[in-house]
Amino acid sequence: MILPSQPLYGGTKTLLSKTLHNLNITPVGFSDGTDEEKVRAAAQKALSLGHVALILIETPANPTNSLVDIALIARVADEIGQQQGSRPIVACDNTLLGPLFQRPLNFGAEYLALLADQICWRLLRSDRRRGDGSKALITHIRTLRSAIGTQLDSHSSWMIGRLLETLSLRMEKAWQNTEAVAAFLRGHEKGATLQWLPYLDENSAEGRTFRQQCSGASSIFSFDIVGGQPAAFRFLNALGVFKQAVSLGGTESLASHPGSTTHSGVPEAVRQRIGISDATIRLSIGIDNAGDLVEDIRLALEKA
Repeated sequence: MILPSQPLYGGTKTLLSKTLHNLNITPVGFSDGTDEEKVRAAAQKALSLGHVALILIETPANPTNSLVDIALIARVADEIGQQQGSRPIVACDNTLLGPLFQRPLNFGAEYLALLADQICWRLLRSDRRRGDGSKALITHIRTLRSAIGTQLDSHSSWMIGRLLETLSLRMEKAWQNTEAVAAFLRGHEKGATLQWLPYLDENSAEGRTFRQQCSGASSIFSFDIVGGQPAAFRFLNALGVFKQAVSLGGTESLASHPGSTTHSGVPEAVRQRIGISDATIRLSIGIDNAGDLVEDIRLALEKA
């Protein structure tokens, strides 16, 4: 059994619902990763169906920026371990904040990070909880990697090393640009339901989680445009500085329509429930001139 948070990145959702489902690996999801009652209810349901081997969380989630309380998940994993005799692995997709603005290991999770230019997962596992079990798992993963051929080539490894040299500079600049873009959209009549971490209600569970486990905000956020899908497509087609692409976190600024791209494989009813409508647009802010980005969005909104 797998206990995943919701929403998940579209590709991850497809992996769980199709590939792993066909192998009789069943996911039992929870929709609010900051609600202790809902998380525990999902955990008990999963336990009633079988052995829980993995808790998979994505925080912040793509593209809604919804958060999961990692420390809460670690406690629930401990409780599951007591009930079934073995603690499930807590795997955290930390793509949107990376090692600069969020460190899942400090809250009891494994750490998975994704870089923009290269498709590469980095797995770190804390030995503080599990001792020799950590080494055994890494050995198992290394063996599997060798069997299915997912080793990085030398050029990709060099690219990753090069990217890491400027990671903090790029992320901090992108965050500054995002503040300007998000502030403009927040006050625009055609922008609605803007989902960015600093705009969370400070008194909400998510707001408290943001302050406790994050030291900065992502440069990726989404908003719903007034006018639905037709307006969303007109807006995207009118952009000039922003490129249309589903990648994220790079130096360039990108725009995409999750409902027809990254999350097209997610059933419409599920997309609506997790906050991804046909009007949803995702922006990944790069290190361009902030004024250029705001002006590009302003002009595109006039044509939307």
